[in-house]
Amino acid sequence: FTLGVKQLIVGVNKMDSTEPPYSEPRFEEIKKEVSSYIKKIGYNPAAVAFVPISGWHGDNMLEPSTKMPWFKGWQVERKEGKGEGKCLIEALDAILPPARPTDKALRLPLQDVYKIGGIGTVPVGRVETGVV
Repeated sequence: FTLGVKQLIVGVNKMDSTEPPYSEPRFEEIKKEVSSYIKKIGYNPAAVAFVPISGWHGDNMLEPSTKMPWFKGWQVERKEGKGEGKCLIEALDAILPPARPTDKALRLPLQDVYKIGGIGTVPVGRVETGVV
C-alpha cells in the first residue's frame, strides 16, 4: 500500500461543470481512467468508493442529489465486509478505523522535545503500539 494507506475514496468533483452538467458518461470515463491507475499502483478498484460530487453546489456531499438521478450509489467489497451508500459523507463513515495493537510493547516515536521553564523537558510523540 502506498504510504500505509489501505482504504480509498475517490470523489469526482466539479460534476456541475461537465458538458452537459452532471454528465453520467463523463463520470464513467473518469471512473474507468482512475480505476486503471489505482489498479496499477496496487489497489483493488472494487474496494474503492467512487462518488460524483459538486463541492460548489453541495451535490452528493451530505445527501443524495436530485441532479444526478443516474447515480444509484457506490459499493465497496473488502475482506472485512461490504459497504454501500449514496453520498460522500456515507463513504467517509464507511472507512474502517485502523487496528490499534494495544497488546504489544509501547512504541512512542518522538515528534518534538520542548524545554519549558519551571516544568522541565517535555517529549511529544504519538503512541503507535501499546499503552501509556
